[in-house]
Amino acid sequence: MAQHEEIIVWLDRRWKEAIEHHLKDETLQEHLENVLDELCNQLPEREYARISREIWEEDRMAREKAEAARTYSAYRVVEGGEEHYFRMTPSDELLDAARALRKYLKDTDHSTGKFISLYSQAQPITPEEYQQLIHLRMENTGKVTGVFDLDFDKREFSAVHIMDGWTTWAMRDVIPSVYQATRPRFATAEEQLRKLLNLLDGMELTSAGHLTAQDFSFSDEILMENGKLNFYVQADFDVDAAFGTFVCTDENDDWLNIYANYDIAQDRLCDSLELNLCKGDGSEENWSYHLNAAEQEVLARKMEAFCQQQNGMSLHDFARQLQEEPGPSPQMQM
Repeated sequence: MAQHEEIIVWLDRRWKEAIEHHLKDETLQEHLENVLDELCNQLPEREYARISREIWEEDRMAREKAEAARTYSAYRVVEGGEEHYFRMTPSDELLDAARALRKYLKDTDHSTGKFISLYSQAQPITPEEYQQLIHLRMENTGKVTGVFDLDFDKREFSAVHIMDGWTTWAMRDVIPSVYQATRPRFATAEEQLRKLLNLLDGMELTSAGHLTAQDFSFSDEILMENGKLNFYVQADFDVDAAFGTFVCTDENDDWLNIYANYDIAQDRLCDSLELNLCKGDGSEENWSYHLNAAEQEVLARKMEAFCQQQNGMSLHDFARQLQEEPGPSPQMQM
């Protein structure tokens, strides 16, 4: 930390005014500061360089310390067809974001403002930076205290949980719940948050772009094909809401196959799900669903746990074992 010292000079006001009159374009304080700069520059070169390095290093350490203590929250807001990404510091947590949502929907005239207008100190970020902040949130470093996705067009409120990934609720459920949770004036923020989560328990939605850990479960064995380990994801959640299909109905005989893959060469999860829609008329459609940072993290955890359960070893070790086995590898069956 810089070792500043204050130097006080007592001078009759009349002397000061007279001197500044003759200085013309600068105050006495500015002139004295320039004199001090000149005196510093006249020091021996080695001494000047040593002190400059020390001051620069102290400033650098102070900036790093301040940055390490700074926390962030990240928002994606969709409203009226417009998409905004921004971050906040000091950061928001779930209770803060829910309160802001209620304040906006209850108190704001929608004809004159939008939700982002509540955040005058917001720092715009790119979608890529938003994904990076999701990744930091999932790592639970404490640097990112909350990541939120508020879609006013779909009336959905989503937040990232460090264990489950995304959780989504309808805004109509969040508003009365946060009101009830924050009514006790003397309750701590932790108590209010606990009550809010209890009130919202069981109201979770399946939402495209916000798949949660509970949406990922597997059946069948893990197969290797084209340099990848293939996992068959059970379609026992609302796949229509997640992928825009129409299979959760008695009106047709369509069904959906969902595959998650692990790239052996890259030693990591592939960032997309492979979808295969089999229709009752015998035709098929294939497409991919890109996984965001939170979805990738919870899926990777689930795949690792399933591999340990089925084979007693990590994904990395199981992939190496399959590569080393002689003969053809098992092929994926559609």
